[in-house]
Amino acid sequence: MAKIIESFREAFGRALVEMGRENEDVVVLDADVKGSTKTIYFEQAFPDRFFQIGISEQDLISTAAGFAIAGKIPVASAFAAFMMRAWEQIRNTVARDNLNVKIITTHSGFSDFMDGSSHQCLEDIALMRVLPNMKVLVPADAHATGVLLKQMVEGEGPFYMRLGRDYTVKVYNGEELEIGKAEILREGEDVFLIACGFMVSVALEVAEKLKDLSVGVADFHTIKPFDENTLLKIAKKANLIVTLEEHSISGGLGGAVAEVLSEKMPKRVIRIGAEEFGRSSRDYLALLDFHGLSADKIAKRVVEVVGRR
Repeated sequence: MAKIIESFREAFGRALVEMGRENEDVVVLDADVKGSTKTIYFEQAFPDRFFQIGISEQDLISTAAGFAIAGKIPVASAFAAFMMRAWEQIRNTVARDNLNVKIITTHSGFSDFMDGSSHQCLEDIALMRVLPNMKVLVPADAHATGVLLKQMVEGEGPFYMRLGRDYTVKVYNGEELEIGKAEILREGEDVFLIACGFMVSVALEVAEKLKDLSVGVADFHTIKPFDENTLLKIAKKANLIVTLEEHSISGGLGGAVAEVLSEKMPKRVIRIGAEEFGRSSRDYLALLDFHGLSADKIAKRVVEVVGRR
């Protein structure tokens, strides 16, 4: 069956317009990249509720905080790498005061492959999940993006959603998803692959390659609040847990999994993710392969680990 290729940012832009139709309190703020984040769709539909702040992410977050205090539901959007410039404002104003600000970033991970390491964000999950009150979401495909966006806009308090740029393989076919509840996509006992974002589709591909092993796959789209119950159920039956993320192996999904299991159910965990800064490439999938995040290289590493065990 052919893969269905979709776009994270296109899904975000379309879903945002739907949120605007459903709730007049939704306002959108952008950091001069509306054409790239696709918040331009919201501007075209609701020009009076769209605010172009300019290349000033600190002001973007501070202004969004003001809208939240005034009773609006602000959605603040920018490239993931540059939104991290506003981490102080996110910490001191949004998270510390538990404000109803929704932060959605695009071009995360290696997805901005041509622009190199300055534009590739591999640290944002770690930076966001450490903040009290902040909820952190990483959708696997276009459908998940729309479903989880609706829930976070309707939810209370600050949220951070991390999206890639364009390339995503269809994972879901209209299923209901719930913030805070992981999705088990495939059962397995020898190895269980726990992934988020684009790496969910890669995990499914890895499972197909490892036909001699019983390989499970789970989508942990919510990094915080973390679904400890599902993780512990997985750990009870799986011999080996492997985490996959388009993020640093420090502080991200792999870190969250290791933290829970080290305290509640010690289990061997292999963290697969970024271990260095990225670089410029003309091909997104080739860049993932270079960093060991292709299905072939992950499958090879899993076989090596299982063989050693």
